[in-house]
Amino acid sequence: MEPVSDDPVPQGPVPQGSVPQGAAAKDVTALRRFNRYFTRRIGVLDDRYLGQERPLGEARLLFEIAESDSGVSLRELRVRLGLDAGYLSRLVKALRAQGMVRLGVHPDDSRLRTVEPTPAGRAEVAEQNRRADGLVSGLLQGLAPDQRRRLTDAVTTAQRLLRLAAVTVTPVDARAPDARACLDAYAAELDARFPEGFDPADLVGPEEVSGDAGAFLVAYEEGRPAGCGALRRTAAGAGEIKHVWVHPGARRLGLARRLLDALEGEAAARGLRVVRLDTHAVLTEARAMYEASGYTEIPAYSDHVYAGHWFEKRLPKV
Repeated sequence: MEPVSDDPVPQGPVPQGSVPQGAAAKDVTALRRFNRYFTRRIGVLDDRYLGQERPLGEARLLFEIAESDSGVSLRELRVRLGLDAGYLSRLVKALRAQGMVRLGVHPDDSRLRTVEPTPAGRAEVAEQNRRADGLVSGLLQGLAPDQRRRLTDAVTTAQRLLRLAAVTVTPVDARAPDARACLDAYAAELDARFPEGFDPADLVGPEEVSGDAGAFLVAYEEGRPAGCGALRRTAAGAGEIKHVWVHPGARRLGLARRLLDALEGEAAARGLRVVRLDTHAVLTEARAMYEASGYTEIPAYSDHVYAGHWFEKRLPKV
C-alpha cells in the first residue's frame, strides 16, 4: 500500500565522474554550464561573499548554525552539508575565533559537540540575508512578471529534481532500526487514514523480506531515512510489493515512484516475471501512481483485510 502522492520523475543518483545510461552528454554539459554561470552570477567565486569579510564556506556554515534556535550538533552539520570532518572543524574554529559562534555539549548526549551563534553571529547572518535578498531582487528586476514566474517555477522544479537525484535507495536488514522506524511511521499514518484503523501486526515480518524470500529497501536523504518499500516472493516467478512509504518531508519529489522502480528492479534481478500489490480504497493517490507506472488492476488475488484494489505488472527480462 502507498499512502503518498508522487509525481513520476527521472531516476538518480548520478555516480561521480561517470555518465550513466540515459544521461546524454548534452544534458551533462547543460547542467555544468548552468552551474558555472550561476556560481559566477551570485558571487560564489569571490573570497568576500556578498561583500562580507568571509568566503562562502564560512558564510554558509554560519547561516546553517543560525537556523537552529538552540544550537546544532557538529555531526548533523557534517551530514547536512556533506562536509569532511576536518574541514568542518577548521571552519568552526575560524568562526569561533572571530566571535561568531560558541561550542557546547548536546544536552541529551555528552559525546556530541554542539555549536550555536553568538549575538554577533546572528547579526552577521541578518546582514547576510539582507544582502542576499537585495542581490536576488536586483536579478529579478530585469525580468517581466511572467518571466519571473517562469524562473521561479524552473528553479523550484530544479531543486525538487536535484533533491531526488541525491537520495540513495539501499537494501537494508528489515530488523535494522531505520527499517523499523519507517514501518512504524507507515503504520501510524495508515492507522490515522483508514476508517477502520490499522493493526501493525499486518506488517511483513523480517523473514518475509530477507535473503531469497525478498528485500527491504530504505531511501536516505542526507543520511536520514526518507522512505521504504518491501518485496516478498509469493510464488514461482511472482512477487508482491508491500509498504511503499515516503516521509511527509520528502513527498512530491517522485520518491515513491523511485522506490517502486527499485523494488521492480529487485524483483527482475531475482528472476520474477510479475509483481503484484494491493491498496486500500481510500488511497486514491496510490492507485493513480500505480496506474501511471504501468500497473493493471486485476481481480483480488488475496483476502487481505485492508485491500480494496489489486494490481499487477509484468516485468521485462533482465
